[in-house]
Parts: sequence; structure tokens; C-alpha cells
Amino acid sequence: MSFVVKTAGRYRILYVMAVDAEYGPHLAARMTPLMTGVGPVEAAVQLTLALCHLEAEGNLPDLVVSLGSAGSAVLEQTGVYQATSVSYRDMDASPLGFTRGATPFLDLPAEVPLTVHVPGLPEARLSTGANVVSGAAYAAIDADMVEMETYAELRACQAFGVRLVALRGISDGKAELTHIGDWTEYLPVIDERL
Repeated sequence: MSFVVKTAGRYRILYVMAVDAEYGPHLAARMTPLMTGVGPVEAAVQLTLALCHLEAEGNLPDLVVSLGSAGSAVLEQTGVYQATSVSYRDMDASPLGFTRGATPFLDLPAEVPLTVHVPGLPEARLSTGANVVSGAAYAAIDADMVEMETYAELRACQAFGVRLVALRGISDGKAELTHIGDWTEYLPVIDERL
């Protein structure tokens, strides 16, 4: 687990990303993120472990900044957006009477607001889940963009009292995904814009 907590002004920031494919030369020139791996389980495990170590060292960050790609059928391809809220699309206990997206017996809404905002950056609502969304599947999701880690990262941050910012570049969503190249094609542009 190799990463660097970076100081910017008066804030100590831990940057997190899912995979090296999203971490190009422009981002590499500015920071060394914690790589969590793909999906909510890996993100939760790796970020929680890192925050545990940092807390034990007395070096807990003031802010976690989650960077990476997202899909969207409605936002500008290669545009960069700040998440104003995040939801967990895999959670559905509605047959038991709970609101779809809300975790039973947890005092959180189905869509959790993210309270730190970067001035001047376009905003969008984010949905996290353990599946790649493509084509007609976007119609079933009540959010502007989709990805696979941020909700889990938020929950890890909440456990340690650390604030989270999520920035996503839109890598796909205008057309049906048919192979991995449909996702990776615009990652170099997103690396430059993040």
C-alpha cells in the first residue's frame, strides 16, 4: 500500500483512485494516490485499512479526494464533475418496507449529500454499485453519473470523521459498452482534466 498524504494549504489530503488505468502522467505529476481496486468492497477494505494506519500514526487526513472515471448517459463525455451526493444502487430492502437505496437500520438517507464543494466545478449526482452500467440500464438509475467506489469510500470516511470530495471524469455512457476499450479510450483526456 503505497500512497502519500499531501498537504495543500492548511489541509492534509489523501487522494484515492480505483486502478492504474485512470492514473495517467498528469495526475502522477501532482500526487500519489491510494489505489483501492475496483468495486465497493475493495474500496471499503483498502480505504478503511489506510485510514486505520494513518490514525494510528496520528496522521489522519482532513480530506479524502476520490478521483476517477464515471459513466453517464446525460453528462458531457470527458467532462469533469464534482459529486454533490452519492447513492448506493445495490441496496434494495424494499420488500421489507425500506426505501430502495437506504440501508436498513442505518440513519442515512438513500442519497447522501457530500458537503465539501470545489468552487467553479460543475456538479452532478453520483450512484455507486458493483456493476458496470451501459445502454438502457441508465434509465433505472436516479443519478447523473455512475461508478463503483465512492459510496463505500464515503462510509469509510464517515467512520473516521474525515470529509470526502468525489471528482469524476465521464469516460463512457453515450454508446453501449462492448469492450474494455470503450471505457479506456478517454481516460488520457480525463487524466489531463482532473
